[in-house]
Order: sequence, then structure tokens, then C-alpha cells
Amino acid sequence: MMILGIVVFAFGLLVSIAWHELGHLSTAKLFGIRVPQYMVGFGPTIFSRTKGDTEYGIKAVPLGGYIRMIGMFPPGPDGRLEARSTSPWRGMIEDARSAAFEELRPGDETRLFYTRAPWKRVIVMFAGPFMNLILAVALFFTVLMGFGVSQQTTTVSSVSQCVIAQSENRDSCRTGDAASPAAAAGLKAGDKIVSFGGVRTQDWDRLSDLIRANPGKDVPIVVQRDGKDLTLHATIATNQVAKKDSSGAIVQGQYVKAGFLGFSAATGIVRQDFGDSVTWMSDRVGDAVDSIVALPGKIPALWDAAFGDGKRAADSPMGVVGAARVGGEIFTLDIPASQQLAMFVMLVAGFNLSLFLFNMLPLLPLDGGHIAGALWEGLRRNLAKLLRRPDPGPFDVAKLMPVAYVVAGIFVCFTILVMIADVVNPVRIS
Repeated sequence: MMILGIVVFAFGLLVSIAWHELGHLSTAKLFGIRVPQYMVGFGPTIFSRTKGDTEYGIKAVPLGGYIRMIGMFPPGPDGRLEARSTSPWRGMIEDARSAAFEELRPGDETRLFYTRAPWKRVIVMFAGPFMNLILAVALFFTVLMGFGVSQQTTTVSSVSQCVIAQSENRDSCRTGDAASPAAAAGLKAGDKIVSFGGVRTQDWDRLSDLIRANPGKDVPIVVQRDGKDLTLHATIATNQVAKKDSSGAIVQGQYVKAGFLGFSAATGIVRQDFGDSVTWMSDRVGDAVDSIVALPGKIPALWDAAFGDGKRAADSPMGVVGAARVGGEIFTLDIPASQQLAMFVMLVAGFNLSLFLFNMLPLLPLDGGHIAGALWEGLRRNLAKLLRRPDPGPFDVAKLMPVAYVVAGIFVCFTILVMIADVVNPVRIS
């Protein structure tokens, strides 16, 4: 089952990459740009077929993909490819410019990428990441509204017999501990709370907020027990409870004084409606953006986990190898097959969301770098037109290739570090 999970994840990865490149391909062809190659994977070609102007194929290493468009960079100042220079930085620029004009054929002068209006180039480069975003949203909606997600419910799992500050981290009652309001009111495991203080709710977070907001008050609580509604009365205690952040998540290690009833909520699979699904996805996007911003600060711990005796954190950066391993673990969990499938789809959806956000970084060689170049060119040309100055012409993105090589080198080193950590000290879900 572990191997099957890894294989299925690899297939999902290939589909995600092919879907991404399809966005670039379709919009490039829409705007009349010639695309000699559409490839999924890197390395030796396993299979390919040429249709029209484009060779479509699959390569041996399923760790990426690409399309090749002619004329990604404009020619040199003399209108031709510049002569080879002995400067290493100039050489990088000329190599990039030369590659952009490979396989140039008669009639291609009007089919070059750089000759398209900046807004068209933005669409072509944005289309790839946008396809990943579409796929992520579709998969998230499928799981949230179709399968449901595991979350706390308003059903009582267990009742605490006394009031214990959560910071004490103990379960047993001591002499002198006050009886919990839940126990005193007669709340029992299996009861489903349907209203609190006259407010009907089926949402645990809403119920939790109501309890916290009413310390010291005598509150009627309606529960369903054995198919019948029963009204109980509880005087809500004031206790030290875990702090929540603005999104309702528990802040580890921080506590506040708030209302306390004294029961544990049961966990269940709950289908989300459209509004809850949108809110849930918005929170995940925010979490993903925060993770990318925090990425540099996690490198020391990642290095220690890979080459030292450091513990691999649950929120540690994870690469394709680690994600594939998690995919394999999902298939070995002792949970219903439907929930295995839901977790797996969530994993692929999260991978696509990460692809979208990562590719939108305004750095070459990422798609966001080309988008930034096209936007800068559009701004320059519009300003020149507004000020009645000569058209400055296309922005030469090739001049940024030395920076792109540095960025690519950093990405490669980081990818290798993550891969080593994923092998020797992986993130585990069980």
C-alpha cells in the first residue's frame, strides 16, 4: 500500500505538471506564438509525437516540465544575436538569447514571444500557475463539500469532573478542585448540543466562542439525547483556557481567562457548505503565503534535521520525495478508504496551491519573473507615450539571466537539502 500510494502520487504530480504547462501552451498558441516543444519531465525522452508545430512528449524524470517558445528574449542592439563574449556574465546573457532563437524558421519573425504585447505575455506566463490554482480549488471543493473533513463537532466525547486550568496539563482531579459546570449540569458523553443560551449552533467553533464569552452566567443548554431534546442548566466557570488567534486556531503555549464548561468535543467527518469551504480555503492560502515568507528562517532547523540530530518539525519544508512518502503513508492508515482518498486528494491540492504561489514569485527563472518583466515593459512604454518620448522598445529580460542563474542555484541547493532531509529524517503523519 505504501508503494501504491507513492505511485499514485507520482501520477498526480505528472498530471499537475502537464496541466500547468497546458496553460502556457494553450495561451501561447492562442496568441500565435510558435511552441516547438511541450514536455512533461526532464532528462531522456521516453515518448514523443509531433503534431503541427509542436513535439509533445514525456521524459524520464518526473520532477517538472516545460514548453519551449521561440523568441523568449529580444535580439541584441544590432537586431541580431550578439557575438560571443569572453565575459562570463555576458556569456550567460548571450546563451539565453541564442536559445530563444533556436529552430527559427522562415516566417517565424511574426511568431516570436517577445513581439507580443506585454499584456499577452503576462497572460501566457500567468496561465501556467493559474491552471494549478484552478486544479487546487477544484480538488479542495471536492473534498470539503463531497467527502467532508475531520473536525470537532458539538457532540460530547467526554465530560471533565472538575475545573482544571489547561496550562496544568493534567487529567485527574485533586481535592479542592471545583466540580465542572458540565458534570454539575448532568451533561453526558454522546449528548449533542443543539443550542447554548438560546443560540442554536451546529458549529463547534461557534459553540466554543459562546462558552468562552459567558463566564459566571447561568445558561440553558439544549442537548439531543436518545433522539429527544433535553434542556440542562449550567453556571459557566471562569478558567484558564488556551488562547485562540484571529482565525480561531489554538495558540500553543498561550492562555487566557474565559468561560469554561468542561467537556471534550467528539471529532467527526463533516461536509462543508460553499461558504465554509471558501473560508477554509482562504485560511489555507494565508497559511501557505506565511510558510513561503517564513521559509528562509526554517533552513537552519532543516539542516540540523538532515545532517544533525535535530527533530523534523511537522511544518518543516517538504519536497517531492517527502510528499510522495506522505502519499504512501496515507494509503497505510487504518481509516476508511473514503478518508484515505480524501486525504490524498488534499495532498495533491496542497501541492498545486504551492506550485501556484511559488511560481508567482517575481524572480527569474520562475513565471513570476517573466510576468514582472512584461509589466515593467508595459509601464515603460505607457510612460513614454504619456510623456511623448520615443518608444523604449521591449525590455531585455535576457540581461537578468545572471541573476536568474544565481536564483536557480539557490533553488537547486535548497531542493537538494530538502530531499536529503526527506530521506534521512522525513515528516511523518503516523
